[in-house]
Amino acid sequence: MARVTAPANGPPQAGTSSTRGTVMTVHSTETTLDQARAEEFANRMVEVLDTASTSLLLSLGHRLGIFDTMAGSGAMTCAQVAEAAQLNERYTREWLAGATMARLIDYDPRADTYLLPPEHAACLTRAAGPDNLARFMAVVPLLASVDEKVEHAFRHGGGVPYSAYTRFHEVMAEMSGEVMDASLINTLLPMMDGLPERLAMGIDVADIGCGRGHAVNVMGRTYPDSTFVGYDFNDEALAFARGEADAMRLSNVRFELRDVADLGVTEEFDLVTAFDSIHDQAHPAQVLAAIHQALRPSGGFLMVDVRASSHLHENMDMPLGTFLYTVSLMHCMTVSLALEGDGLGTAWGEQKARELLAEAGFGDVQVMEIDTDPLDSCYVAKKT
Repeated sequence: MARVTAPANGPPQAGTSSTRGTVMTVHSTETTLDQARAEEFANRMVEVLDTASTSLLLSLGHRLGIFDTMAGSGAMTCAQVAEAAQLNERYTREWLAGATMARLIDYDPRADTYLLPPEHAACLTRAAGPDNLARFMAVVPLLASVDEKVEHAFRHGGGVPYSAYTRFHEVMAEMSGEVMDASLINTLLPMMDGLPERLAMGIDVADIGCGRGHAVNVMGRTYPDSTFVGYDFNDEALAFARGEADAMRLSNVRFELRDVADLGVTEEFDLVTAFDSIHDQAHPAQVLAAIHQALRPSGGFLMVDVRASSHLHENMDMPLGTFLYTVSLMHCMTVSLALEGDGLGTAWGEQKARELLAEAGFGDVQVMEIDTDPLDSCYVAKKT
């Protein structure tokens, strides 16, 4: 593999181009190159390569249970890690070497042992619950698996269908599941005034783009006197949702295969929820109009979606901004375009959200920050 280094002299100055050792003058305005800035940027690109590699190590370490195995176990040899995690020792040794380079774990060369510090375990293990950042790293290989298809769409238009993302619902369910367990009942639902009390008394609820349905099942378990239906157009995800509902012995929950842009329901629900799903829709305006139609008079819509502005320049300091726009490019936008949709994108923003909600008929919209989730906002809208 070629060695990667920052360029010593930077790129050619504007106004010239090098061709087989000769310099060709180009009639353009010459720009003075800031050499220090060029070198700083080149060094940052090298760091990006190393960091991207770390994300793959983190994803594997999470999926294989290596972090969970090492947490609280003290210093371990490679053989001990491999045996405890039931993994091949040679692969484990190479992963441990990479994780050592990334400073994810500590290595003692004298004893030839590896240690996961408790401070690292606090955000890399399943025991960390919603603080577990390792589970987010699975998004990186998921998106990378479709890079050639996205490249094709760049050149020829169209998009990448959901079916191309073989682990999408698995990854999304794990990313959101722990967050829902920690915040859905005690943080999100109370953001709509009086909602927990109404749910306890018994109302009819629909969830749009439910995926594997964990949020629906959590609500169903907590509020047995209310009825819940989850809508999605992925059979595999719905089968998983039904299996979880059966395991939880829920009789007030059901899941239906449905294109939510053509929901065809009129005044059947007191509450509709959508958790990070509207920006993925092919036709979000139609979906929001269908939600409005599905609500009974004075019904409510609770939508959780990415906290962003609709204007790029206002997102420059947005947490994980690069990550969110990349997820949009590699998934959210392209799956919409694959269905000849609007390609709304992950960072559609509050301004666009308010515009579409108003067009759908929602007159009173509140947008609130979520203390437990710095990446999302909660939209609360009433049918008027």
